[in-house]
Amino acid sequence: MQFRGPAIVCANHAHGENAVIARLLTPDAGMVGAYVAGGRGRHLRPVLLPGNLVEAEVRSRVESQLPFARIELRESRGPWLSEPLPAAAIAWTTALTTSALPERQPFPRLFDALTALLTALCVAPSASGWAVPLLSYEVLLLRELGYGVSVKRPEEGDWPAFFDAFDRIGRELARYPLADLRADVMAARALLRERLARIREA
Repeated sequence: MQFRGPAIVCANHAHGENAVIARLLTPDAGMVGAYVAGGRGRHLRPVLLPGNLVEAEVRSRVESQLPFARIELRESRGPWLSEPLPAAAIAWTTALTTSALPERQPFPRLFDALTALLTALCVAPSASGWAVPLLSYEVLLLRELGYGVSVKRPEEGDWPAFFDAFDRIGRELARYPLADLRADVMAARALLRERLARIREA
């Protein structure tokens, strides 16, 4: 495996004293786990935040080997991780993506959709601007994995319809791609729902 191109950081896990294993969603190689030397260091730690768009150079000598990656920041989501609602949405969408997608199978439509969703999360003036696209991303992910799901797209700002669709899609996610990881991963979605519900109550 050898490529260089854009990638979305979806997760990272400590490895040894100073390295991480990063999970990167790429347009052509799909979800790729890669060893990043110095990933826990002062320079790379903010680069490897989930949700960040990076330039990744990934190399491995054989297909069965965990590849090594060199990472450069292209677009940071860091400033929005201090905001409770965008932070919860970023945490959920990246956790969903890294947990549901198989390794090294390309999903270019999901890469484009997640890139657009993360951008919307950071530029929309309120959650009304990204809540429905978030649902659309979840539906697309289910369909790309082969699970048929039919949910009426709610109008922007129609929170009762949004939460009805949100809960229906959540049941499909818990039943199918996240069945073995329901408690851990779906907790991030529950937190997002709780924070979104405060908008309706306000």
